[in-house]
Amino acid sequence: MQQQDVDLFSQKLLNVPLAEQLRPKHISDVVGQTHLLAEGKPLQIAFQSGRPHSMIFWGPPGVGKTTLARLMANGFDAQFIAISAVLGGVKDIREAVQTAQIAQSQGRKTILFVDEVHRFNKSQQDAFLPYVESGLFTFIGATTENPSFEVNSALLSRARVYVLEALKPEELNILIDRALNVVNQTHPETPFIIDEKAREYLCYWADGDGRRLINATEVILESALNMGEFTITSEWLEKFLPQSLRRFDKGGDAFYDQISALHKSVRGSNPDAALYWLTRMLDGGADPKYLSRRIIRMAWEDIGLADPRAMQIANDAAATYERLGSPEGELALAQAVIYLAIAAKSNAGYMAYNQAKAFVQNDKSRSVPIHLRNAPTKLMKELGHGKSYRYAHDEPNAYAAGETYLPEGMDNPHWYRPVPRGLEIKIAEKLALLEQWDQEARKNNKS
Repeated sequence: MQQQDVDLFSQKLLNVPLAEQLRPKHISDVVGQTHLLAEGKPLQIAFQSGRPHSMIFWGPPGVGKTTLARLMANGFDAQFIAISAVLGGVKDIREAVQTAQIAQSQGRKTILFVDEVHRFNKSQQDAFLPYVESGLFTFIGATTENPSFEVNSALLSRARVYVLEALKPEELNILIDRALNVVNQTHPETPFIIDEKAREYLCYWADGDGRRLINATEVILESALNMGEFTITSEWLEKFLPQSLRRFDKGGDAFYDQISALHKSVRGSNPDAALYWLTRMLDGGADPKYLSRRIIRMAWEDIGLADPRAMQIANDAAATYERLGSPEGELALAQAVIYLAIAAKSNAGYMAYNQAKAFVQNDKSRSVPIHLRNAPTKLMKELGHGKSYRYAHDEPNAYAAGETYLPEGMDNPHWYRPVPRGLEIKIAEKLALLEQWDQEARKNNKS
C-alpha cells in the first residue's frame, strides 16, 4: 500500500466520520425497520403520500431515528430543524418557531426534529402544542423511553408513535459491508477483510445499535491501518477493541448464553452459580436495568405461586436499582438473585398460561354463559342476563359449590396443576377441597 493511499484514507476517516458517510440518502437505503418501511407499511405509505404528519420514534439507540427524520424532510422538500432536548431549551424552541415562520412565509414546510424529547419537561413539551396544531411545523420526536410515561398526553395525542427495533445481526452485517465498501475504495489493491467470527463478535457487541457498530468498525480499521493489518479476526478484535468488550466476553461466550446460564442457575437452585453469572455480566458492562427485567421474569416463570414473595423481592430490587443506580443498586439485584435461587420452584402458572393461550388461539369463539353476563339495562335483564347467578360471598364458605364458569360444553381443562412445593402445597389442598364440594353439590342436585 502506497503512503499516498494511506494518507488519503486516514484523512477521509478523520475529517468525515464513517457514520456520516454511511447515512442513508434515500428511504430505500435504510437498514432495518422493515415493519415500518416495507411496501404497504406505515412509514412507506407516509413517504408516498407526500403529506407529513407529526410522529414520535421510540426505540433503542442507533436504529435510525434521526436518519428517518432527515429523510422525511428530504422526501417532503421541507426545512429540517433539529433540537437536542439534552442541550436545548425554551430559547431553542423560540428560534425554531421563528425559522419555521420565515419558511412558511416563503411557502415552504418545516419539520422540527427533537432528539431525546423525553428530556424536555412538561412546560417545554407544551410549548410545541400551538405550533403543531396550527401546522407551522411537523413535529418529529425521538426517544429511547416509553412515550406513554415520558411524553405529555397532549403532545402524544397529536403524534403517531412508531416503534423502532434493534437491528438484527444480518442487518448489522449489511452495515459492515457498506463500511468496508467505503473504506476499501481508497485502496482497492489491499482491501480490508473482516472474517465471519469477527463479524459475529462485532454484531454481538453492538447489541442492535447500528451507530455503535459503525463507530467501532471505524476505530478498528484505523488501528488496523496503523499496524498494516488488513484481515480482521476475532482474535485481533480481542486485542484492539475497547476493554469493556474484552472483559464482557472473556471466554468468547455469546451474551445470551450468559443470560441463559444465569436463568438456569436460578432455576437449578444454585445461589453461588447464579451470583457468579450476575456479577460476571455486571463486571462486563451489561445493563443492570436489562438484568433486573430478566430477574423479574425468572420469578414469574420458575417460582410463581410456590413463593409469591419472590416476585415482590424481584420488583423491589429493580425499583431499588432505579432509585440508587450503580454500584449501590446492584447489591439489591444480587440479593434478589440469591433469594430466587433458594426459593421453592414452580412453573405451574407459566405452563397453565401457555396451555390456555394455545387453546384459545386454536379454539372457536365460545359464548359467555348467560348467568355470567352483565345486565346493566332493563332489556338485558329481560333477556335473562345474569339470571340465576350465585354471588359467592352469600354462599357457605364463600363458595358457590357446583357453579359453572366456563363456556357451555367446555370441560374443566385443569391447566393449572400446583406442584408439591412451597405455597402451592396449600393451593393444591384448597383446590382439592373445592372439587370435593363441587362433586357433592352436583350429586345432591341430581338426587
